[in-house]
Amino acid sequence: MLTQKIKARAKELGFLACGVAKAEELTNEAKHLESWLNQQHHATMHYMANHFEKRIDPRKLVDGAKSVIALSYNYFTEQKQLDADAPKIAMYALGKDYHIVVKEKLLQLLEYIKAEVGDVNARCFVDSAPVLERAWAARSGVG
Repeated sequence: MLTQKIKARAKELGFLACGVAKAEELTNEAKHLESWLNQQHHATMHYMANHFEKRIDPRKLVDGAKSVIALSYNYFTEQKQLDADAPKIAMYALGKDYHIVVKEKLLQLLEYIKAEVGDVNARCFVDSAPVLERAWAARSGVG
């Protein structure tokens, strides 16, 4: 089964979890997002109000999308902040930029999928698109 092969390859690439969900509109999540935005909970993050339709339906981000693959990856680094007097920096920011690390792995996974099924219309996102990551993690069984 293709899903099991994808999950196995994701594990080989270092992902902790991999789940697959049907690409469809997030109807319930859309209601929550709309309420959250109307209550101004996004504060100065004005971009959260952009591309509402794309946020709630991945088929509007990727033409012909049939599935959403959600993955989790631990980007913990052993690197420590050396200057004890410097302002504290989040641990994830001490190592190589996780956007780059994870994107490279996603692209490797996408190449594997293409090798298995042929050319597919797909996109890889790491905090770079209007995607409701938590909702897709939940729907796919990852989170």
